[in-house]
Formats: sequence, C-alpha cells, structure tokens
Amino acid sequence: MTKEEIVLANRDYLFPSIFHYYKEPLVVSHAKDQYVWDADGNQYLDFFGGIVTISVGHCNDDVNRKVHAQMDRLQHVSTVFANEPQAALAKKLATISPGGKLTKSFFTNSGTEANETAILTARCYTGSTEVVALRYAYHGRSSLAMGLTAQSNWRLGPVTQAGVVHAVNAYCYRCPFGLTYPSCEVKCAQDVEEVIRTTTSGRIAAFIAEPIQGVGGFVTPPKEYFPIVADIVKKYGGLFISDEVQTGWGRTGGKWFGIEQWGVQPDILTSAKGLGNGTPIGLTMARPEIADSLKGATISTFGGNPIATTAAKAVIDFIDDHNLSINAAEVGAYLRGKLEELKDKFPIIGDVRGMGLMQAIELVEDRESKKPATAQTLALMEATRENRILLGKGGYYGNVLRISPPLNIGKTDVDEFARLLDASFVKAQTAMAVA
Repeated sequence: MTKEEIVLANRDYLFPSIFHYYKEPLVVSHAKDQYVWDADGNQYLDFFGGIVTISVGHCNDDVNRKVHAQMDRLQHVSTVFANEPQAALAKKLATISPGGKLTKSFFTNSGTEANETAILTARCYTGSTEVVALRYAYHGRSSLAMGLTAQSNWRLGPVTQAGVVHAVNAYCYRCPFGLTYPSCEVKCAQDVEEVIRTTTSGRIAAFIAEPIQGVGGFVTPPKEYFPIVADIVKKYGGLFISDEVQTGWGRTGGKWFGIEQWGVQPDILTSAKGLGNGTPIGLTMARPEIADSLKGATISTFGGNPIATTAAKAVIDFIDDHNLSINAAEVGAYLRGKLEELKDKFPIIGDVRGMGLMQAIELVEDRESKKPATAQTLALMEATRENRILLGKGGYYGNVLRISPPLNIGKTDVDEFARLLDASFVKAQTAMAVA
C-alpha cells in the first residue's frame, strides 16, 4: 500500500476514536534501535518508544533471535497446557519482584487486563469491593479500567463503576490544595484517609496508583507520599496495587520497579508495555496468599503465550545483562540536565519532572498563572516532527511533553535530542508569532 492508501484505509476502516498525533498522520515504515523511519524514508530519533513500550530498542537483535526460535518451535497452546516459556518467565519474575514477595503471576495481553485481574483478585482476597484510585490516573480502556481512570478525555461512554472513588494526586506543580512542598506536610497523602472515611464504607479492597502517573503527564510525587498512603490503606484493610505499566523494568533508574523508589512494598503489581518491548503481554503479580484467593478455574487464551513470554524473558535478561537500569539512572540524569537548560532558555517551560528515562516538560503560557499552553503544545509537536524527533503528549490539559526513550540510549543520543528539541521550540515560537 502507498502512504496515501494507508491513511485512507485508517480513515475508512478503523474506529474514528483511534487518534493520531500531528495534523497529518505519520505513517511509520520500519524501526531499529532508537530510530524510526516513515513511509517517505525520513529517519526520526525516537524518544517516546511507542508510548513507553520500547525498553531495549526497536527490533532488538537478542530478543528477536529468541522470539524467532520460539516461533519455529511452539507458537500457541493456551493456559490449559503448561509450557516452558511461561514457567521460566514466572520463575524469573519471582526473583526480581519488590522484596521478593510477589511470587505468583498471571499473564494477560495488556495493562488493561492486568489491572482488571488485580482489582478482581483484591476483591476476592479482602471480601470488600471498594477501590480508591487517584485523580489524573490512567489505568486502561476497559469499562472497569476507565472507571479507575480519572481524566474525562479517557472515560468513554457510561463508565461509572460502583465502589470506585478518587483521591487527589500528588501533583506538586498544581497542588490541589494550593500549598507548597515541603511545608504542605504532604496534605494530599493525608487526605486519602479522609476520602476513605467519607466516601467509602470504611473497609476498602484496594488502593491503586501509578508510581509516576503516565498519561497524567509523568506526575512525580514527593518521597513521603506513597509511604504515608500505604500505611493508611493498610489501616482500612486494603491492598496496595502498584500499576507499573509505564514505570516498570528499570525505567525510573536503579530499580526494577517504580514503587521501589519510594520504599513501599506493594501487595499486587501490574505491568505491560516495556516488559514485551512491543510484544503484547500483561502481567499481574501478587503475594501467594493473595493469588490463592482467586478461587475456581480461569483461563486466558493468549495470556502466557509462548511467543510473548519468550520475548518478555529475553527483555528482562537483556536489561539485566546490560545494566540498563543503571544506564537509565545515569543517562536520565544527563537528560534531565539538558531539559533544565531548556527551561532556563524558554519561559514557556513551566516545569520539568520525572525520574530516570521517564521525563516530562509542562508548557504554560506564563509561569506566574501556570495557564496551560495547549495551542503552543500542538505547534511544538508539529515542529518536533519536522525536526525528526518523536516524543509524546499528555497531561490533563494536553500541555505536557512526555519523554521516554529506550533504556539503552547514550548521552550522544541525548545531545542530539536536546539540540533538535531546542530548534523545535524556536520553530514553534516563530510559527505561533506568524499565526
């Protein structure tokens, strides 16, 4: 198909709710390592990684070699048959789970399914049904997951879920209480208890949160937030579910999982995205006694698929063998420095935040009012495309640039990205002035 035929087919034969970045859809042809090429042969430096999914580089040779070998040997048997790839992955995961305590796994196909499984398991274990989530959160696209999500843009249809309530998140740049950290004494965390006492029966099944909110704009809480919340959740009988769909697998630097940065031991952990490096896989891990509470028989036709679990095990081994979690911390710090330099240069940048190779820039019309620079963000996205770099867009107001390159990039890649992003800011400013 030609580029034009692909665009027309997308328009005519896919649900219109499937949206694209940019005024004209970018038709991707192929990718390798940190680069993506479009249908016209243009090369892009990919600093978004397919929505925080490409963890070890596009079409990683080591991973793909193992996947190809597995595909020729066994492609599918479903969960009603035991197979080595699924067992080997589950065994490996048990050794690297937070505290070594989440030793039972359930495999699905996506982060949405992983979170569905986590909520179901928590309800079975506790006997309670009520769940506390956070505002600005994103937990998936099913009806339940959209009920947990707290952004109107991502809540499609009648998604109200009985028993789901939302606490304020730790969005220090836009504090919901109008306070300043640390003099605020982390009021947002303390308020979780008030939410439980006033909007639930007082005995909850679970609290679910992303260690760093992804779609919400890489909102990063202060270090005290999750330890305080974890104690409150335990007090009211709930389980702590860490949604690591975007923060897992060394992304935040120095640790396998984002929640480990805060010193909190989760009861259940979910993930997807970077675990497969592009191969669809979802994961729910839990303590044995919690997993055992899911009584009766269940299956996942494609969950634990030999191809997907082979890819996931290969990704974990590659991250481990090449110390990519450490690389994420070191190169992430270098990237953060470059972004801070851009903030000093461009007043439109109101905030720089994140951890490891999960960094964000929030754009504002002026720093005093913090009014979201929504139109300017759109112009900047177009400029980054013209300058051949890929990054993401998010945040409640659509004014946050999300930066999440593969974990095996180097400082030279950061230098090139920063140079092109700088040029994109200049180009966007010029375009907005003309408009």
